[in-house]
Amino acid sequence: MEIGLNLPVTNPVVTPALMGEIARMAEALGFAELYLGEHVVLFDAPRDDYPSSDTGDAFFAAAAPLPDPLVTQAYLAAVTQRIRLATGVLLLPQRNPAYTAKHVATLDWLSGGRFDLAIGVGWSEEEFTACDVPWAERGARADDYIGVMRTLWADEVSSFQGKHYNLPPCRQYPKPVQRPYPPLWIGGWSRSALSRAARLGDGWYGFDLKVDAVAAYVEQLRGLMAEHGRAPGTVKMLCGGYQVLPANRAELGDYRDAGIEQFVFSLTEPEPAKMLDQLRFYAAEFVTA
Repeated sequence: MEIGLNLPVTNPVVTPALMGEIARMAEALGFAELYLGEHVVLFDAPRDDYPSSDTGDAFFAAAAPLPDPLVTQAYLAAVTQRIRLATGVLLLPQRNPAYTAKHVATLDWLSGGRFDLAIGVGWSEEEFTACDVPWAERGARADDYIGVMRTLWADEVSSFQGKHYNLPPCRQYPKPVQRPYPPLWIGGWSRSALSRAARLGDGWYGFDLKVDAVAAYVEQLRGLMAEHGRAPGTVKMLCGGYQVLPANRAELGDYRDAGIEQFVFSLTEPEPAKMLDQLRFYAAEFVTA
C-alpha cells in the first residue's frame, strides 16, 4: 500500500526551507507522494460549512498561509528527484482551464513526469464569489474544463466546444511528459463526484473518512464504473486524512481491505522538530507496512 503525505502548509511556522526539508526526508523515507490543497481566499466567519467536519468548522484558520499548490509543487520538484507530486485538491471550476492546463503541463515537464492532478468542485460559495465565478453548475463547468485541459495536453491542435467553455483551434506547448496527460483524480464523495470519477477520472480521492464510509463509497464507485463501461482497477482509490487517521498498521490494513491503494497522512504536530519526528514515525509504522 502506498503512503502519501500532506504538507503542513496550514501551519504558520512552516517556511519554504522546512517544506523542502520535509519533502527531501519524505522521499528518502519511501513516501510515495507529496500533496498540497488549495484555497485562494478564506473567511473569518465563513457562511459555508466545511463538509469533512461534524461541526462544520474547517481544520485550518482563515489566516492559514496556504500557498498556491502548483507554484509550490514546482519548487518541491526542484528539491526532489523521485517522489510524486499531487494536488489534494485543486478547485478546478474556480480557475481558467487553459491557464490551468498550461501550469499543469509545465509542472509535469519540469518534474520529469511526476505530477498527479486531483481536482474538486469546492464547498465554499463565498470563495467562488470572491473569484467572480458562478457557484451554480460548477460540476458541469468542471466537466467542460477537464475536456479543455485534456485536448490541450494530448492534441497537436486542440479545440473544445461545450456549454461552459469554447476553445478555438490552437496549440499549447510544452506537452506533459506523461502521455496522453497526467493522471486526473476526482476528489469528493457526493453522488456527482463519484459519478465524475467513474466517467472521467483516473483516480478517486476521499478525505477524512472513517473506514466504513470509505468501503461504502468504493463499492458505490465500482458500481458507477461498471455502468460507464470502466473496467475494474482503472480508477485508483486514494484516501487522505487530517482529523481521521489510522493509528496503527491494523487500522491502515482496514483501509486497504476497503479498497484504498494509497493513504495520505498529514503532519499535525505544531512545531518543526515534532513534525519531523512525526514524519519518521509514519515512515516506521506505515511506509514499511
